[in-house]
Amino acid sequence: MTEGTVESWERQSGESVQAFEAFAMYRDLGPSRSVTKVARELDKSRTLVGRWSRQFAWVVRAMAYDREQDRLFLTEQAQARREIARRHAKLAQAVQSKAVARLQTLDPRELSPSELLRYLQVAAEIERRAVGEAPTSGTVEDRDQGADMSALTDEERRARMSQLRKELERRLSEDPQ
Repeated sequence: MTEGTVESWERQSGESVQAFEAFAMYRDLGPSRSVTKVARELDKSRTLVGRWSRQFAWVVRAMAYDREQDRLFLTEQAQARREIARRHAKLAQAVQSKAVARLQTLDPRELSPSELLRYLQVAAEIERRAVGEAPTSGTVEDRDQGADMSALTDEERRARMSQLRKELERRLSEDPQ
């Protein structure tokens, strides 16, 4: 809005104080607004309030006001989402640093197969999200046929576990913390 410009929901040139107060009441009634309600509330004749409504384009002005309120609400929502995202990012960083510190004290050979798979699943999910990929659905078992350890022979299971341990050790050793 430029300086000196009057928004349509503000008092208009030539609009009396009483007519504007009536409009403000109409505007603020929201979806249930009506000239009849305003006339009744202000104890004015329906004819007078109807004339003000036509003369000062209440319907159009109220719609403009509603649009502006929607725009402001959406702006506030977007700002709130940004603040939430910042808060969550800080919290995630704090949790990650604690988790990494704990992971570095673990001996990967002491992890059960299901624990090891879960760590890898979570790490892969975090990595995917960090580069902007959509979250995956389902479990590791749903996505990786080789992850169903019960379907593997003992030799295949040992080989798979060895491969997973090496990957986990590699990732832990690459962590700068």
